[in-house]
Formats: sequence, structure tokens, C-alpha cells
Amino acid sequence: MTDTETHPQTPTRTPTNPPRLTRLTFHGPLSEARADRMVQRLIRTNPTTVLDIGCGWGELMLRVLAAAPRATGLGIDLNTEDLTRARDNAGARGLAQRAEFIEESATGTSRGPADLVLCIGASQALTTTEPPHHTAEALRELRRLVTDDGRVLLGEGFWQHPPAPAELSGMWPQAAASDHHDLATLLDLAVAAGFRPEWTETANADEWEEFESAYQADTEVWLARHPDHPLAAETRERLDRHRAQWMSYRGVLGLAYLTLVPAR
Repeated sequence: MTDTETHPQTPTRTPTNPPRLTRLTFHGPLSEARADRMVQRLIRTNPTTVLDIGCGWGELMLRVLAAAPRATGLGIDLNTEDLTRARDNAGARGLAQRAEFIEESATGTSRGPADLVLCIGASQALTTTEPPHHTAEALRELRRLVTDDGRVLLGEGFWQHPPAPAELSGMWPQAAASDHHDLATLLDLAVAAGFRPEWTETANADEWEEFESAYQADTEVWLARHPDHPLAAETRERLDRHRAQWMSYRGVLGLAYLTLVPAR
């Protein structure tokens, strides 16, 4: 996608507001190559129903539906803007009849079971339990929401190494070492919840840099062009804060993509 078009400010026209996430394909550190491999792996079981928890604009689900022509998909999220983008993308790709996007909470959802459940960076949507204990409960919910012969793709944060106090101090507000598990513990929790890990992979440094750069790029360009806009100061503070947080968790916070098989 390209930057939102901007125009010189005139006395009778106010510049457009900051654009939002137009440079992102996926709402997470996920490359095109890895996404393609994931889709091919996930459709090996010929899913006919797909459930996407915290779907955002549902990019990965739409790619699964395109590769699995017998499948229908349901995406759940609370962000109206993202859901509108999802519906527009589905229509543009001829998938509107097979893809539904609903604005509702996933906590305690009755939308399953589905042959394939996607939950990428959204396990917190399945439970009201505080981190890091929410992960175990979310995994139990995912086991409930997937059919016995199905698959779950879970994207979940983990510490690549124990964060130092100085690193934590620059992250999100009240960041604590207890916010995430390490990768080995995350896999153990998946097994305890009734899964076997078919595939374990983690986002690499290039994927993180692509994601974090694209997360802010369109807004950074907008700010550079509109330094005197009424929203410029607020936007600058938000961008600078997020960049500082990224520099603090860069190389510390990882994202695991776990393809999970329900155990009988």
C-alpha cells in the first residue's frame, strides 16, 4: 500500500488527519514468505470453517480462504475501523460471500468449534485473566474452539531473554518480567492445554523491523509534512513514545507462531 495522498495546506483547507496503519499488510511481524508457508501448512487438513480471534483486518484469514475454496471464515474483533477494512478487502478479492467479520468480544465466545482457529497476538481477547496467566487460560479456550481434527495457529509473545530492569523501564507502562513466558514454557503450556506442537517458529529481526517501521511510517511522513497541524504535537508525542518503547523491547520481546494439533 502507498502513503495516504496529502496536499499543500491552503487558508481554506485543513490537511487530512494522520493516516492509520496503511503501510502494514499484517498487524504483526510476519513476512510474506512466512505467511505463504503458514497458509500452505494450514490448508493441508482441508479446513471448511475458519475462526479468527482478534482478527483486525483479517489478512491471514482471507489468504487461507483464497487457498481453501471450500472454506468459510468468521473474524471477531472490537475495532470498527479494522473490521471495515477487512470487509472491503474481502469484497475486493471476491471473498465477501465466504468471509464474515463481526464486532464483538471473544471472551467466552460460542462461535466455535472451527476446523482452523487463528489467534495472532490476540490471546488476551479470550480471557479476563491478567498476564502471564492469561496464556494458559487462552490455550484452554482455543482447545475448546477447535475441532478434534483441526489446527490452531497461535501467535504469542515471549521473552527472548529475561528482560533487565533498564529494558523494562523503557517498555509499555508497568512492564514487568512476569508479563510473558519464555518459549519453552509457552510450549509446555500448549501441551498442558491439550495440544501437540506441529510447528514452532519465531519472528526474526527483519520481520520485526519491517513491522515496527511500517507501523509508524505513514504517520511519520504525515507529521514531517504537517508540523503545524492541530494534531501534530499529540501525534509527535505518540510516535516518539512508541519508537522509544520499540528500542527497549527490540531483541528482547519475541513472537512465536505455534501450529498446534489437538491431542485426543
